[in-house]
Amino acid sequence: MTHEEKKKITPNEIEEDKKVNLRPTKIEHFIGQTSIKSNLKTFIDSSVKRNKNLDHIILYGPPGLGKTTLANIISFEKNVNIHSTSGPAFTKKGDLVTLLSNLSSGDILFIDEIHRLSPIIEESLYPAMEDFKCDYIIGAGPSARVMQISIEKFTLIGATTRLGLLSRPLRDRFGIPLQLEFYQPNELKEIINMNSEKLQIKIEDSASYEIAKRSRGTPRIAIRLLKRIIDFSVVQNSHTINMNVVLSSLKQMGIDSEGLDDMDRKYLKCIYENYSGGPVGVESLSAALLEQRDIIEDVIEPYLMQRALVQRTSRGRIITKKGVFHLSGDY
Repeated sequence: MTHEEKKKITPNEIEEDKKVNLRPTKIEHFIGQTSIKSNLKTFIDSSVKRNKNLDHIILYGPPGLGKTTLANIISFEKNVNIHSTSGPAFTKKGDLVTLLSNLSSGDILFIDEIHRLSPIIEESLYPAMEDFKCDYIIGAGPSARVMQISIEKFTLIGATTRLGLLSRPLRDRFGIPLQLEFYQPNELKEIINMNSEKLQIKIEDSASYEIAKRSRGTPRIAIRLLKRIIDFSVVQNSHTINMNVVLSSLKQMGIDSEGLDDMDRKYLKCIYENYSGGPVGVESLSAALLEQRDIIEDVIEPYLMQRALVQRTSRGRIITKKGVFHLSGDY
């Protein structure tokens, strides 16, 4: 047995892993989303050659697919600064004006959860996005006056899991709409192998593919599962992450063959047992599960619907035959 084969994963190495940046910084290192990458590279190269700003970009899709990573990659490829914030962070119009007035030419403003901007903040963005101007109110009451100030040309990148919640005027101001899709197992396997290499962890091909199959088509989940399986391998004194380690770890975490966890199965059982398979409205499910509606719609349901375990109809949610069969199976 070689020295490399004898090497065990130690707790000290896990502590060092926390310092490793697992996010890709270049577009060619970003795995998956092939069409988006190709189009983005064209738009970026064109803007560089013409010495122009990129059009404003809206990235949308389920959580964990790489929207924030792509925003940072765009700033790296353009060699400009990125200022990151989120929709709920803006509590008053002055917050936006202050941020916009501090941007340098060509900078990127990244707003995550942009669908959660208040209407007042959203309307203040319109002149900034179109004319690179913003209104600033001086004073209060009847004596208040509006002063318009010019700001540097910038690119706004918005990210959302709920494109339908954006108003039509705001959506129409994004020249580049990009929808991120769930990943295929082979793409997730490549991500897992790449991150294992960064973490200097040895993993067998069959083991990384098994993790990929159970990662709900989502890189964030794949990386999270990988880290937790590393924890289990440390406790088990495993020399490498193999299929046995993966299967025992996933079973202990309650991750089944479809990648569903306890909350997913609780959701399916609620529809099947409490509401005779549906239809049932999301508000009723939210109350029964003691879970926020946003979590149900943004986190739980997209993958279940993509896997045809649940259908959403005009009358409510319905569990499919496949969903019932999955519940009856032994994961």
